[in-house]
Amino acid sequence: MESLAAAVLTENMTTTPHTLVLTATGKVGSRVLARLTAAGVPARGASRAGTPPFDWENRDTWLPALDGITSVYIAYYPDLAVPGAAEAVEEFAGLAVANGARRLVLLSGRGETEAERGELAIRTAGAEWTILRSSWFGQNFGESFMLDSLLTGDLALPVDGHVLEPFVDADDLAEIAVAALTEDGHAGELYELTGPRLLSFGDAVAEIAEATGREIRYTPVTSEEYSTALAGQGVPSDAIGLLTYLFDEVLDGRNASLTDGVERALGRAPRDFTDYVRAAAAAGVWRV
Repeated sequence: MESLAAAVLTENMTTTPHTLVLTATGKVGSRVLARLTAAGVPARGASRAGTPPFDWENRDTWLPALDGITSVYIAYYPDLAVPGAAEAVEEFAGLAVANGARRLVLLSGRGETEAERGELAIRTAGAEWTILRSSWFGQNFGESFMLDSLLTGDLALPVDGHVLEPFVDADDLAEIAVAALTEDGHAGELYELTGPRLLSFGDAVAEIAEATGREIRYTPVTSEEYSTALAGQGVPSDAIGLLTYLFDEVLDGRNASLTDGVERALGRAPRDFTDYVRAAAAAGVWRV
């Protein structure tokens, strides 16, 4: 039945090429969609509340979202590291290519072994592919669960204070994704993306404190303490498991090195974390 539906969809495909942006309400997806729209590129944002809706956990939503699509920005929610993610990406990519997608761009995670299985699924899907293997977003400090803690003045995470991370700017990611979706020269490229320097979480929080003129501290805690605190806030157990995995496995120092991925993709140096912090502080992101 699925193959018949795919054939019908292909036969009735719209004539104008379109780009599908998955997780279009996320930190990177929203930026990709905004850039495509500003450039006049026909694009469709996909989310559970979108039209048509898209849900990674509901395969019935996949085919309608692919109607008329020739390129796809793929980001798996909640993370490529979760069980079943690689299989879902493989199935979706195959469906996309079967229905006319000729270019696939995948957001992946640096230092995540499970994410590399999702990368392989994109490489073998039968279309032009580009992989964005990303470090931790700088925007996580202002556009995620960490914001509330920073507003209270104390960010407590299970990351050793000496671990360094090359925080990458989500705007760099979006710019590269749009280039890979719309320009030639990026097919078959794996861009490992970092910012221009290494910082600890304590360093990052100190920069936010300086930019805001507030007293904000960083407190390393154990995974057990962190999990207990999240559970006390009513965070679902699966979300707690994912967060502790990312902190314990990925933010253990394995990514404490810089790459030239942004420069190779865009021909310029990556944005610095300080630039993001100053702009976000001026916009009142951490104002109380």
